[in-house]
Amino acid sequence: MAAIDTDLPVLPRRLPHEEIDLDGLFVMPGLIDAHVHLTGGGGEAGPETRVPPVELSHLTKAGVTTCVGVLGTDGTTRTMRDLVASTLAIRALGVSAYCYTGSYQYPVPTLTGSIRDDIVFVDPIIGVGELALSDHRSSQLTLAELLRVASDAYTAGLMSGKAGVLHLHMGDGPRQFQLLEEALDTAEIPARVYHPTHVNRRVDLFEASQALVQRGVTVDVTAFPDAGDGLLAAAAIDRWLLEGHPIDRITCSSDGGGCLPVFDEDGELLSMDVGRSDVLVETIQSLLHMGHQLETFAPIFTSNIARTLRLPDKGHLSPGADADLVALDPEGQVRYVMCAGQWVVRDGDIVRRGNFEGSRKADS
Repeated sequence: MAAIDTDLPVLPRRLPHEEIDLDGLFVMPGLIDAHVHLTGGGGEAGPETRVPPVELSHLTKAGVTTCVGVLGTDGTTRTMRDLVASTLAIRALGVSAYCYTGSYQYPVPTLTGSIRDDIVFVDPIIGVGELALSDHRSSQLTLAELLRVASDAYTAGLMSGKAGVLHLHMGDGPRQFQLLEEALDTAEIPARVYHPTHVNRRVDLFEASQALVQRGVTVDVTAFPDAGDGLLAAAAIDRWLLEGHPIDRITCSSDGGGCLPVFDEDGELLSMDVGRSDVLVETIQSLLHMGHQLETFAPIFTSNIARTLRLPDKGHLSPGADADLVALDPEGQVRYVMCAGQWVVRDGDIVRRGNFEGSRKADS
């Protein structure tokens, strides 16, 4: 049990309890990573390029106390059964975990055979994603197909009390948000249902995303380890803040465990990297070094995501909320992480690992 208040009582020694002095540290809500390939991503260059599943310490050392799993490109050798099982495993190890039904492809691969049934009847599933748009690996959806998926996600969300979001992978194709803009123009589905990610993969895509925000869409920047033709997450957030765009309409996720491939114009793989959740912390560190105050941009990693995903007990430190927190030193290094009232990182050391991580240093 954890407590927070302006005036906590002094407990007698006979009651088992522990006091941790966090003086000099920044204490913030636990990070919510809304885009993690829990089963591993990749596979675009053959089975040997499939990324291994994400380990628990991959999340906790990065200050992530809540995550959302995605399949990504591969909805064939990676299945919804895999993803739901991996999500439940992360939950059992103490980190709050949810997932989306689907992958890049359409028709959407599901667990039960129905988007609506997945969201309504399968506890961890909170929406659909990451459905790919403007990407050579997408299913090249029509407007009618996109609206059908968005409608099913939205209606299932209403029926279940879940977010019912449609998490959209944005590629670097020239059509950019054209299909999403047509969906907003055509249907009555609320704009808050759409949550496009990777919007910083190209500068022009990032600039185009600002018009979507004016229509009520919340956009997601990815903490890529290398910006390539786009913007690093810190640079994108810095521009967002300095240009005065709505602070509550932007989130940041890691693409952790996902393959980050680079293709040529013929679709041939040139190189690849792997996403890491700890790039979220590196992004926070960069923003601090740029002179931004933590309280100004912290919602991008916490409460904005909690609102978008309709997780009311996440993203804030207050009585009655989930006891998820991160304590950072003045340089932005993770010193303590608490998940559901239990320490998983103490004084910089990982104290809880997954069952198969053994004693080796997962952060070496």
